[in-house]
Amino acid sequence: MSVRTRIAPSPTGDPHVGTAYIALFNQCFARAQGGQFILRIEDTDQQRSTPESEKAILDSLRWLGLDWQEGPDVGGPHGPYRQSERGDIYRAYSDELVERGHAFHCYRTAQELEQLREALRESGRIALKPSDLALPLEEVEKRRADGMPYVVRLQVPESGTCVVEDLLRGPIEIEWAQVDAQILLKSDGMPTYHLANVVDDHLMEITHVLRGEEWINSAPKHKLLYEYLGWEMPVLCHLPLLRNPDKTKLSKRKNPTSILYYQRAGFMPEALLNYLARMGWSMPDEREKFALGDMLEHFDIQRVSLGGPVFDVEKLSWLNGLWIRELGDELLADRLTDWLFNRKNLLRVLPFARERMETFGDFAPLVSFLASGKLGLTEESFIVNKLALDEQKRLLQFALWRLEALRAWDRDSIFQTIKGLAASMGIKLKDFNAPLFVAISGTTASFSVMDAMVLLGPDLSRARLRHAIDTLGGAGKKVLKRWEKEYAVLV
Repeated sequence: MSVRTRIAPSPTGDPHVGTAYIALFNQCFARAQGGQFILRIEDTDQQRSTPESEKAILDSLRWLGLDWQEGPDVGGPHGPYRQSERGDIYRAYSDELVERGHAFHCYRTAQELEQLREALRESGRIALKPSDLALPLEEVEKRRADGMPYVVRLQVPESGTCVVEDLLRGPIEIEWAQVDAQILLKSDGMPTYHLANVVDDHLMEITHVLRGEEWINSAPKHKLLYEYLGWEMPVLCHLPLLRNPDKTKLSKRKNPTSILYYQRAGFMPEALLNYLARMGWSMPDEREKFALGDMLEHFDIQRVSLGGPVFDVEKLSWLNGLWIRELGDELLADRLTDWLFNRKNLLRVLPFARERMETFGDFAPLVSFLASGKLGLTEESFIVNKLALDEQKRLLQFALWRLEALRAWDRDSIFQTIKGLAASMGIKLKDFNAPLFVAISGTTASFSVMDAMVLLGPDLSRARLRHAIDTLGGAGKKVLKRWEKEYAVLV
């Protein structure tokens, strides 16, 4: 059978560099074996999934130079490739599992589940087991007759050890005591990742699953599902997680994580892909700079390092510089034009710049912040504002949280969000906007901060707010916890 790998991103936010990292290794492994690489969309979270996020994922992966043989945008013989369009398939297998006694309807209420979890915590146990969730048969029948909502849960062993084979790590032993009675089908009829993942991988004939090591603890549930359904399990390969310089899991609080941020900040796609490849793999000759074609030619999964790769933006910038310096002048001019200095972008900016221009020479200084990645901010940049620095920092954090939850990135949505937050915090809009101006444009003398954020886009705007918060000293865990409580009251 031909090797088939896949990537299954969830369209619930900005396209993550971690998604590109996993996609890259799946593509290279499949191509090295003469196989196929498939993309499907995991959009079972209907409340958070959006078409805009799906498009951003596809566009950003294409921008990096990745491509797939089957997917929602290119079709294929194993479609549909969106999980939201495959609901009947999952329900059929869920029913089969229940009929065979490998899964069960769970009528426990949210209050009962919380009480059970509290009892578990007190006893020192981790996972809810079928025996914990069991109700007397007459109570089950009563709740069913009353039409109470239920979920479908997996039958899991109460004790013993599960052995999972990993392509790089060998046998991994996980105690069944750590594995809970996983929900397979939610009360709204939508599957969880675990059921959809197994069913789709089988029906799409996936032979090898390359995914992040955070999924190791879920492997026993997946192995159990394959056994219950009588299917052969794909070969598993858990890749090392990308980490911040402090060795914590890569997060947007400590590093820009959106692919779109690096695109908007002026990084070359070849350099970013090159850097992601170096995160977990090395060329036989150990050279730092190489193209995707070089990686495909020399790819060997056994050269993957299991150490925690550190995603260092300074190292990425250095590598990006190597790529830039190898471009000829003509190519560099073309790249700069395609990136930002084109007529389309110029026409977007001119309506805001014109009102502040007296000579053409005023244009570049006025809009230079739009062509910058990270601004050179200091505490002094914020001192001119009316509010105390600590209050400005708190304000910026609250604004960041609100803007991270914003689904539509347009002037009216941003303005209403900021205006509402300022009112709920009891701060005049003019005073509220002042630190935003500095964070976004580096000065209070720019044109409308709302318009500036639209021009910059959500990823770069949010990254600048995080940088401003860090510039003002950041916030420790205790302060963040207090702010989260205050923020929850406001919104």
